[in-house]
Amino acid sequence: MKRILPILTVLGLVVATGLSACGQPDKDETTTPSGTYVTDGNFVMTQVSDPGALDPQLSIVAGVFEMTGYAYDSIVGLSPEGEILPQLAASWTQDGLKATFDIKDGITCSDGSTMSAQTIADNINWLQDPGNASPYLGTFLPVGITASVQGSTLTFDMLAPAPFLLSSLANVPIVCDAGLNNREQMLTGTSGSGPYELSEAVANDHYVYTRRDGYTWGPGGATTATEGLPKTITVKIVPNESTAVNLILSKDVNLVTTVGADADRAEDAGLPSVTVPANLGFTWYNQAQGHPTSDPAIRKALTQAVNLDDLATVITSNKGGRSTALAVVPPASCSYDSITGKLPTFDVAAAQATMKDAGYTLDTQGMFAKDGEVVKIAFLYDSVLGDAGQAAAELAISQWKAAGFSIEPQSVDTARLEEVLFGTGAWDIVWEPISVNSPDQMVAFLSGPSPAEGGGNLGSIANAAYNAGVEEAMGQTGAEACSAFQKAESALFESTDLVVWAVQNNKIYYSNSEYAYNGRTQVTSLRLLAQ
Repeated sequence: MKRILPILTVLGLVVATGLSACGQPDKDETTTPSGTYVTDGNFVMTQVSDPGALDPQLSIVAGVFEMTGYAYDSIVGLSPEGEILPQLAASWTQDGLKATFDIKDGITCSDGSTMSAQTIADNINWLQDPGNASPYLGTFLPVGITASVQGSTLTFDMLAPAPFLLSSLANVPIVCDAGLNNREQMLTGTSGSGPYELSEAVANDHYVYTRRDGYTWGPGGATTATEGLPKTITVKIVPNESTAVNLILSKDVNLVTTVGADADRAEDAGLPSVTVPANLGFTWYNQAQGHPTSDPAIRKALTQAVNLDDLATVITSNKGGRSTALAVVPPASCSYDSITGKLPTFDVAAAQATMKDAGYTLDTQGMFAKDGEVVKIAFLYDSVLGDAGQAAAELAISQWKAAGFSIEPQSVDTARLEEVLFGTGAWDIVWEPISVNSPDQMVAFLSGPSPAEGGGNLGSIANAAYNAGVEEAMGQTGAEACSAFQKAESALFESTDLVVWAVQNNKIYYSNSEYAYNGRTQVTSLRLLAQ
C-alpha cells in the first residue's frame, strides 16, 4: 500500500475558510438569546486545496482530517477545553496497560447498519496492522494495542502505557463495517456513524455533507435535533484568502480562517473569532548516512547561521512569534516551554567557527568544503507555505550562503514531498510543519525506524536523551507525563536534531453563526443565525 504523508500542516487550519456560494434555502426562524436560529440552513466552509482521497484512516493531512470530523465518530469526544466526553463510548476506565469502554446501544451508520463494539475493535486492529500504513498509527493511536470485545464492552490491551490515550482517541475516526469491507467507497464517499454524510462531491470545486436525522450519540450527548444545526455543510475549494475575507465582510460567508495580513480586515470589522496557535516553522535535518546534515557540526552551524527571530516574523506575516513547544494546538495536553534557550543563537562568526573546528574550510568562492569537495545542501520547502513561506525561504537561503553554505533550494508541493520523504530520500533540509496538541503524537516522527525502514522518523533521528525522556513519560498518566516530555523535547533542540522556530496565531472568524474548535471544527457546535 502506498505510504500516505502523515502530516498535519499548520496551513491545514485554512480548511475552515468560508465561502457562501450556495445561498440559504427557505427556512423557519426561532428567536434565541444569541439571535435567531436558522432551521435547515446551509453552512459553507472552504479549503485552500482539494483534499484528494477521503479515506479517513489513510490520511491526516489537514483537509481530510477536518472533513473526517463531519461524518465519522470517535470512541470519545473532546471539548474545546480539553475535557474528555462520551461519544461512541458511554463510559471508560484506564488502568496501566488496559483500557475498557462501554459502547452505547442504538448507534447506526449512514447506511442504516449498526455500529457495534465489534466494529470498533475491527477498526482498531486494522489500524494496528503496519501493512495498512495508516498515519494514525504511532500518532493518534499508540502502537501495540490489541482490541477485543465481550458484549458491549471494548477492551484495549496495550504493550506500553499511553499517557494521553483518551485525548488521542478523540481524533481517531471509526469506520462502519461497509467501509472496512470495501475501502474504495470511502475515497469519494463516507461510511460513518457521524452527524453528517457526504451527499455530493465535485473534486477541486466543492463537497456537500447532509445532516443525519436521529443522531443522538454525539460528544457530550449532542444530537442533530438541536435548533440551528445546519442541514448541510458545503466545503468549497477556494485558494485565495483575500477573497474569503471579502466574502465574510459582505456577509456571504459563515466562517473564514486567516493565516496572513487579511486577518486585520476581519478583526477591524469586529467579527467574533477563535485564536488557534500552531507551529509553522519546522526545520528537519536528514541525518541518514551519506547526507551532510548527518554531521552534528553542520546542523549546529546551519542553525547558527540564520536569524530565527526574523524568519519567524516573515513566515507568520508578523502574526506569530517563536515556538515554545512541539504540541501547541488547542486543547493542548501540556503547557511548557521546551525550546527557549535551547537552540543556538544567531551568530555567523560562531557558525563559521563551528564548521572550521569540525575540519571544514572555505574555498576560493567562500563556500565550505572538505577534502576538496564543496558541501552541498539540498533544501526543500513545501509550496503550501505560500508567499510568506517563499519569502522566509529566500531570507534563510541568503543567510546560509552568506555564512558559506552552498544551498540547492526547491519549492515542492506536498505530494512531491511525500515521494521524497518516504521514497527517494533526496533531501538534506526540509521545511514541513506538523501541528499536534499532545507531545506523544510526535514520537513516531522523532524516533524509531526511518522512512527507509518503513517508519515515520523523518530525519532518521537517534537522540538517546529524547528516547529516555519519552520512555519515562510513557510510564505516567495524563499531565504527570508533561515534565518528562519537556525534558525529552529540549534534548532534541540542544542537539539541533530538530529546529522548531515559528508559531502562527491563526484566527478563525465566523459570522451569523456559533462555532467551537477542539483541534478541528466541533461540527455539532455549529449553529446558523439569521443575518
